Amino acid sequence: MLTLRYLSSLTATSREPNGFSKEFNSLVVCGARGPRPRYPRVWKTKRKIGTISKSRKLVECIKDLSNVKEEVYGALDSFVAWELEFPLIVVKKALKTLEFEREWKRIIQVIKWMLSKGQGKTMGTYYTLLNALAEDGRLEEAEELWAKIFSENLECLPRIFFIKMISIYYNNAMHQQMFEVFADMEELGIRPEGRIVEMMGDVFQKLGMQDKYEKLGKKYPPPSWEYRHIKGKRVKVRVNAQPNDADVDAPPTG
Repeated sequence: MLTLRYLSSLTATSREPNGFSKEFNSLVVCGARGPRPRYPRVWKTKRKIGTISKSRKLVECIKDLSNVKEEVYGALDSFVAWELEFPLIVVKKALKTLEFEREWKRIIQVIKWMLSKGQGKTMGTYYTLLNALAEDGRLEEAEELWAKIFSENLECLPRIFFIKMISIYYNNAMHQQMFEVFADMEELGIRPEGRIVEMMGDVFQKLGMQDKYEKLGKKYPPPSWEYRHIKGKRVKVRVNAQPNDADVDAPPTG
């Protein structure tokens, strides 16, 4: 009896380290995320429901439609029918895609539909609509939109709107309207950019207004420094200098 008990104790003690080592090895394998059997996931699908895929679906939904207002608006209403909130981000990304594809009519229709829903009333939306109207050749509607934006946001209108309207009038040889927008800029204290000064100077030279051209050059001389993005950083360089050979200064702090 004593021998059996001793042997049983020996076998028990001899099995403990082996069992411990097996358990320890399994823990190491799990901790290191070693090879394990992989089974196909039935629940996983290739369909994506992100904003990018939704915006693509929206573009495909309206791209092949006719220009009838009721048909386009009906397709857009059916697209957002089951949404709990208005998918503003999806519509914005769809507008970017349409702008890249130069689908100006579709951009105008989508923005007007969005504004009729009371959504997206931002300066970016109005600027996209203004650009689309100008590119589509609907200058009268563009002027009406400009007059509305200018009257409602007289003191806080971004400079980019003035630049856009002056460039529209410049491309269509509407010189009198250019002078009016430029006068509004000066009255509101908005300093024009270099390209605006160049366009105004070109018009003055074409019309033979040499005195106004000289006054414009004295009032808004060409800048000797400008900011450029070189290797992902915004640096201050001299104008008419190559980025590699330019004298680079650190941008002012504060």
